[in-house]
Amino acid sequence: MPRYERPTILMCPPDYYGIEYEINPWMSRSRQSDPAHARDQWKGLYELLISLGVDVQLMDPVQGLPDLVFTANAGLIHADDAYLSRFRHAARQGETSEDRVWFATHGFETLDLPEGMDFEGAGDALFCGETLYGGYIIRSDARALQWVASRIGCRVIPLQLIDDRYYHLDTCFCPLAEEEALWYPPAFDEYGQRAIRQHIPRLIEVNDDEAARFACNAVVVGRNVVLNTGCEQLEADLRERGYTPHATPLDEFIKAGGSAKCLTLRLDGEEAAIWPEPPSPTED
Repeated sequence: MPRYERPTILMCPPDYYGIEYEINPWMSRSRQSDPAHARDQWKGLYELLISLGVDVQLMDPVQGLPDLVFTANAGLIHADDAYLSRFRHAARQGETSEDRVWFATHGFETLDLPEGMDFEGAGDALFCGETLYGGYIIRSDARALQWVASRIGCRVIPLQLIDDRYYHLDTCFCPLAEEEALWYPPAFDEYGQRAIRQHIPRLIEVNDDEAARFACNAVVVGRNVVLNTGCEQLEADLRERGYTPHATPLDEFIKAGGSAKCLTLRLDGEEAAIWPEPPSPTED
């Protein structure tokens, strides 16, 4: 069973990152990422996380899988289980075999969802306290989120995403602590907005301009919040709540619809997560 003594995050260097296809509104093959700038921005995020005490583990990049760099989509981690993504778009489906090998090699039990269920890992499934919040309809299925929650033994609240620009939950929602989160309300339908307000008492609302800078796609390490540059209002709001924001430029990855959170997968449990204990074995 993987055991980590400090925050541990999986990343994948952007050696083969680029805009090779178009599967969300941010992606355009006519607006390519600059490879040198992308490497510099990725390295800046990597070094910033290390400076905050994170143990960053690396997955080898693979030619022909440009989005492997977005490790948040590799799966959902719960204790020593890795619920592997089942990608909706064929362009990303080749990533799963690479993810499976990495997790198995590093001591995780890899779990596959049933055929016919789309699920895109920690991009669409985030714990806040003991509750799993799941984004659905654009990339993941509500029944896939329910299946994962039933295996874990936790409550799940499916949240319908209604804006194709915010196609994954982690682009518009970021748990900070057990009862606190960032969010961008217009990305959700009315039920989703009510559910979030009802179940999470402390919310920081991100404005339109900063949502488009992927302000919600942040990495939380203790009271530190790592996010893209250009989100000054959110940085001020975070400081007011007792957090320390750390801005680092990630515009080359926004061209593919990702930012800090997308480029990372927390292996030891998110700061806001309270993983439910597995059921005790039944005694004979």
